[in-house]
Amino acid sequence: MLRIHGSARSRATRTLWMANELGLTYEHNDILPRSPATQTPEFRALNPNGRLPVIEDDGFVLYESMAINFYLAKKHNSPLYPADPKNEALTHQWSFWETDRTDRQLTDYVNNTTGPEEARNKAIAESTWAQIVASMDVLNAALSKSAWLAGPAFSLADLNVAAALYRALFLDLSAWPAVQKWLAACWDRPAAKKVRAMREG
Repeated sequence: MLRIHGSARSRATRTLWMANELGLTYEHNDILPRSPATQTPEFRALNPNGRLPVIEDDGFVLYESMAINFYLAKKHNSPLYPADPKNEALTHQWSFWETDRTDRQLTDYVNNTTGPEEARNKAIAESTWAQIVASMDVLNAALSKSAWLAGPAFSLADLNVAAALYRALFLDLSAWPAVQKWLAACWDRPAAKKVRAMREG
C-alpha cells in the first residue's frame, strides 16, 4: 500500500492531491515540517534531508514532491501525465518553473505580511512581492493563450503549479484574470477540495 508522509499544510499538499485525483488508497502519516517526527532515525532513513513529503510505495521510497507526482501519475497510467512528448516537456517546464519562481517567494511574502508583527520584514515582503508580480505576469500570459498549461485539459502541470499557489487563493489576483480563473478551476476539482479541507480543517 502507498504511504504518504507529510501534512496537508506542507508540500505534501500536491502529493495528497495527486493521490486523490488517481483514486488511490493510501495511509497518511500526518506530520508537520520540521516537527520532531521528521528528526527521528526512522524518518531520516526514509529521507536523510528530514523534509516532507516522502512516500513508501510497496517498499519503494521516494522524496521530493515533484518527483513523487511524476512517478505516481506515470505508474498509474493517468491521463494527467501527458502522452504527447511536447506536453510532457511543458509539464516539466512548468513544474521546474514553479519551484524556482513561486514556491519560496509566496511563502516568504505571506510570512512577512500576515505572520506575527514582530517577525515581519518589510524589505523581504517587498522584494518577494516584486518577484511574485513578475512570475504572475508570465503565468497570466501563458494562460491567456491556453486554458491549461500542458495540453487541452487539466494535467499534472496544472496540479503541480496550482498546488504550490495555494497561498495565492487568498491574495488579490485581479491584475491577472487568466491566473485567477485557472487557479479557481484547479482548486474546484473534487480532489483539490478534499485536500483543501484537510489543510484548513
